[in-house]
Amino acid sequence: MSNQKDKEKAAKAAGGHKGRMLRWMPLGLLLVLLILGVSQGWHHHLSLSEIIRNKQLLQDWVVNHPVRIAVVYMTIYIVAVAVSFPGASLITIAGGFMFGWLFGGMMTIVSATIGATVLFIAARSSLGATLKERAGPFIGKMASGFRQNAFSYLLFLRLTPVFPFWLVNIAPALFNVSLPTYLMATFIGILPGTFAYTFVGAGLGSVVEAQEALNPGCAAAGTCEIELRALITPEIVWALIALGIVALIPALTNHLRQRLAAQGGAGEPHVNRDNNR
Repeated sequence: MSNQKDKEKAAKAAGGHKGRMLRWMPLGLLLVLLILGVSQGWHHHLSLSEIIRNKQLLQDWVVNHPVRIAVVYMTIYIVAVAVSFPGASLITIAGGFMFGWLFGGMMTIVSATIGATVLFIAARSSLGATLKERAGPFIGKMASGFRQNAFSYLLFLRLTPVFPFWLVNIAPALFNVSLPTYLMATFIGILPGTFAYTFVGAGLGSVVEAQEALNPGCAAAGTCEIELRALITPEIVWALIALGIVALIPALTNHLRQRLAAQGGAGEPHVNRDNNR
């Protein structure tokens, strides 16, 4: 009888260990892809100078193979976001340059949402599940509060260009935010920033032409003096921050309403039923 129980315990422990391994496998695979990409130096190709140097090649690709290049672009973007590869904003600029601000923006929004969702699901199955198992009362209360206003909080994090994109992809997974809420907030939240970058990409050709007039041959040589910070103006950044603050208004209103309701309940007179009998 004792041997049977020992076998059952061993089988249960082995099953639990296997389950944990399977739970962490998707996130581990994404991490391996990220390490592979960085070790191969792929991120060095994601620069403004590389886009400018290869601008004619990129334009030729789109003219000759529009559908194929669109699929390749979206696939690259999905993988880059899913593995948190550095330089996604530069891919967005390249998308605006190749496909125009509208089509480039829409393809980028769809691709970024899919890539972010892949990372979210992988993180929720591993990090989120682990945190849920080991979370204390404080973490549990904080997660519950986040979920109550998850859409507003996520919209704020997406709209405000202060928080790293990969962090915003993972953070909701820790609080077990529902997938529909995550999808909707991500899709809507990245609209303004994405179109801002694709607008920059769509106008990159005229900027390069102006640089070529001052410094002939700079595009091919990769020496055109164009900085991303000069293209993404402070006004654009502040506008996105303002949108993020507006997104917080429903959550703040809800919090204030709950506090007032709690204070009102605490302020009600206590009735001593024993004395009224």
